[in-house]
Amino acid sequence: MLSAQVPAHTRLSRRRLLATAGALGAAGATGLLSGCGGALPVVDTAASGFGQGGSGLVEVWCRSATQTGIQFMADAFNAAQQRIRVRVTPIPDTQFVTKLATAIRGRRVPDLVDFDDINSTLFAYRGAFADVTDLIKQLPGADQLSPGHLALATKDGRNYAVPFLADNSVLFCNTELFEKAGVDLEASTTDFEGLLEAARKITALGGGVKGWTYPGNNSGAWGFTAQPHIWAAKTDLIKGTVGNQTGNVEGNEAVRATLNFLQALWQEKLVPPGSYADDASTWGADYAAGTIGMFPASYGVVVPKASKETLARTKIVLLPGPTGGRSFFDGGNNLCLLNGARNASAAWEFAAYAVAVPQQTKLPDGGYTPVRADVVTDTFRREHPFAVPTLLELDKGYAPTSLAYNVLYNQSDGPWLTMLRRAVFDGQTEAAMAQAQVSYDRLLQQAQA
Repeated sequence: MLSAQVPAHTRLSRRRLLATAGALGAAGATGLLSGCGGALPVVDTAASGFGQGGSGLVEVWCRSATQTGIQFMADAFNAAQQRIRVRVTPIPDTQFVTKLATAIRGRRVPDLVDFDDINSTLFAYRGAFADVTDLIKQLPGADQLSPGHLALATKDGRNYAVPFLADNSVLFCNTELFEKAGVDLEASTTDFEGLLEAARKITALGGGVKGWTYPGNNSGAWGFTAQPHIWAAKTDLIKGTVGNQTGNVEGNEAVRATLNFLQALWQEKLVPPGSYADDASTWGADYAAGTIGMFPASYGVVVPKASKETLARTKIVLLPGPTGGRSFFDGGNNLCLLNGARNASAAWEFAAYAVAVPQQTKLPDGGYTPVRADVVTDTFRREHPFAVPTLLELDKGYAPTSLAYNVLYNQSDGPWLTMLRRAVFDGQTEAAMAQAQVSYDRLLQQAQA
């Protein structure tokens, strides 16, 4: 069984990761990587027999926050055969980008990295990862893999990573509170009007119950849970292709509607008063206590540590847009084969094993969602019902492909959180959007220089 426990010194929750992942910044990472990917020997993935019959040691670096997922795979793979031994080295999440960039510049890289899919873009565009397009096509059920994960490591129509595990944002709903408030859960969670009306009626139950909750002082966590409302309207806060991107904030009706929705929740006191300062350090505690009607979060935040009582009163829906549509943040990890890898063929053999259906089916035991739709069987539905909704609609998952994601969304002084707080808590939506447009344009230009 896949255990969710990791050593205390390497444990890093998603909320802490999201709060600190931008510490290096796009400009710093770009500077470290500039021109270095091309110095690595390109892996010939088209060589005869590549990914078959390998031997020796495979070095894998992983994010400490998701170590259990890849370690489980490595242990199972090592036990299943004697030719290849996979060794996993966890790297603190806040150091991963810098450490990998430094290794690339020094031409001493691991064979494979288990990497945050958002950061896959930066390294794929700098030539650090091997082209695995044709290898992915050869995988059984390749068309079942998460398109959102693949998109984050795709350049000029070529794939530079294979999806491994998912960390998706969805809307957790307390069915008991919906029933007590006399609200139809399915009908009321399709657009902002329905969400607001449901939040009002649930809050009216009193006793400290609130309709909604959000981490109002954590940029990454709020980006993880609020951006899908905008994507559900088939738009984004960034426009253009990588290398020529600009902000798409000012004048964006879906952005305006989302800010006004979040503002209404605050002004009408439909969220806990602590939401203003909430840095996500206790993310999910109020939902687990049964005092929140609707909680945008991930499977890993709620399900692994939830009581049977909490799960019994929980239903998941995808996050809706202002007037309809649904989406979710397609976060998680990709497996990326490094150019310059010393044992690339054996590393791919392990990667193919890790993304196969039998192994993917076990990921929910450790708090992760699989990245392939074909794991959903009747047995899987019974055993892991809360992992199913996103797998049935993988095409609705999305995350922005950009070299500047961290500085835009994960830094406490970045334009995303600045805009949210000014609009939501100060009521200055238009001014906040105008200010954000300028900052998005500037940071995107810097990252793409």
